[in-house]
Amino acid sequence: MHQQEINDGKTLAFVSYITIIGTIIAYFMNNDKKNPFISFHTRQALGLWLTYFILGWLISAVDSWYATLGFWIFFSVLFVYAIVSAIGGKTRPVPLVGHLFQNWFSSIGH
Repeated sequence: MHQQEINDGKTLAFVSYITIIGTIIAYFMNNDKKNPFISFHTRQALGLWLTYFILGWLISAVDSWYATLGFWIFFSVLFVYAIVSAIGGKTRPVPLVGHLFQNWFSSIGH
């Protein structure tokens, strides 16, 4: 990945983490360019959002304030980590699950 690709893709990489709509926007805007930096962060964002929704649904069934707080802290840390990585021009997968997202959504951006 070249520095020019990273510089060109920072904005869309950031946008991909701003709600699931941002992920969809980044995906479609990157369809023509096929920028690998944007593709990496789109895969990370899609994985984070899908995991967020699935775990959120499961946590909502548990009537525990501690479980809810842990859920919010966990995802806040992962999203902040990912956004800082995108703004910094890095392609670091999010801890614990980032490598899985790259494998599961490998067709995005290719």
